[in-house]
Amino acid sequence: MCQSSIRVSEMGVTGLHHVQLAMPAGRESDAVAFYSGVLGIPQVTKPVHLEARGGCWFEDDSVRIHLGVEDDFRPARKAHPALLVDDLSSMRERLRGSHVTIVEDAPLPGYERFYVDDPFGNRLEFLTEV
Repeated sequence: MCQSSIRVSEMGVTGLHHVQLAMPAGRESDAVAFYSGVLGIPQVTKPVHLEARGGCWFEDDSVRIHLGVEDDFRPARKAHPALLVDDLSSMRERLRGSHVTIVEDAPLPGYERFYVDDPFGNRLEFLTEV
């Protein structure tokens, strides 16, 4: 386990702005169907100077997930965002109803959780406090 005597606030880090995941070129409609359609995170317009790169962004008040096109795309199998949800059971059923495979895992202290893969094979964790 990595530990340090320096606290994050002492270093000037105050939060997390967004998570960037990679995706293959030309699959933006799959990203929109999953991240906005299934997960319910609204798609937002990328800044004009970044549109030519492809990909898409999904954001609401507390969650920002940006997908960027990677020419030699390989999904993130170990690295992943962990998304907090209000109702883990409802999210599980929503995902299953969209034919997304759920991978159950042992709970973390104070949390229940599971994993899924996005349409590109990137690992996503969903968890809720218990």
